[in-house]
Amino acid sequence: MKLFSSVNDVTDINQLVADALALKQNPYANQNLGKNKTLGLIFLNPSLRTRLSTQKAALNLGMNVMVMNIDKEGWALEMNDGVIMNGTTVEHIREAAGVMGEYLDILGVRSFPGLKDRELDYSEEIFNKFVEFCGIPVVSLESATRHPLQSLADLVTITELKTRPWPKVVLTWAPHVKALPQAVPNSFAEWMCKADVDFVIAHPEGYNLCEDFTQGATITHNQAEALQDADFIYVKNWSAYEPYGKVVSGHEDWMLTQAKLAETNDAKVMHCLPVRRDLELSSEILDGPNSIVLHEAGNRVWAAQAVLKSMLEGL
Repeated sequence: MKLFSSVNDVTDINQLVADALALKQNPYANQNLGKNKTLGLIFLNPSLRTRLSTQKAALNLGMNVMVMNIDKEGWALEMNDGVIMNGTTVEHIREAAGVMGEYLDILGVRSFPGLKDRELDYSEEIFNKFVEFCGIPVVSLESATRHPLQSLADLVTITELKTRPWPKVVLTWAPHVKALPQAVPNSFAEWMCKADVDFVIAHPEGYNLCEDFTQGATITHNQAEALQDADFIYVKNWSAYEPYGKVVSGHEDWMLTQAKLAETNDAKVMHCLPVRRDLELSSEILDGPNSIVLHEAGNRVWAAQAVLKSMLEGL
């Protein structure tokens, strides 16, 4: 594997999930693969799970790891060609990414969308320019439109904990106090539409995701109907795709509560974290037996390790 930016970069998702679960049982079996190899993790935005889990995954494989918060510790980057750099930018992405390619064997990049210009965000300009100019394999640590390491960990979790061959998985919108990206729900939908699950997306009117990511999903504005007989409920807020980045007021009643779980198949509740308690998801669920958010977060290590292992095998 040379690039991990979406489910479309994976030849066999079931095999990748199986690899992750095998690594969970034997984390240090492949340390020779990463010996004398270096992973660089470049962050333009905050991170907890992605940063720590990917570092741990690399260390399990015997790799060296270098981490940089380039938005705070690096030079201001120029992304556009044909620009006389007499303003606030100091280094062009061509040189910055090229230098990273000289120092590293694999590069991970995290960059959020601005939520102001949909065409710009969905072009994945920043991530794609790192890919273009670094000349080495690249892992998405979350981009403007996708979070594939999270989605792989989510599928690993569902595969590991399901109690029937074709579980019902529901992605339900949740309230929030600010506009959030569509990357996590886009990516989760994209992976679930290719997985062996019955997949339903529930959200209020006005929060449709881009259809490119939801082909094959059942979509409804009736949360109660969607939750019926659900095996897994994935809770996540996102802002509108059209009008882009907007938040429609109200819908506080969409927060998942214990009472709503009564109509499910004793559903396991998932969230990518961080989560705002008693706004997005009730404390009674997060602290109760149906929550698997920490188990899900733990699987971030094995998802990242499976991807890095595949890349190392190709070096």
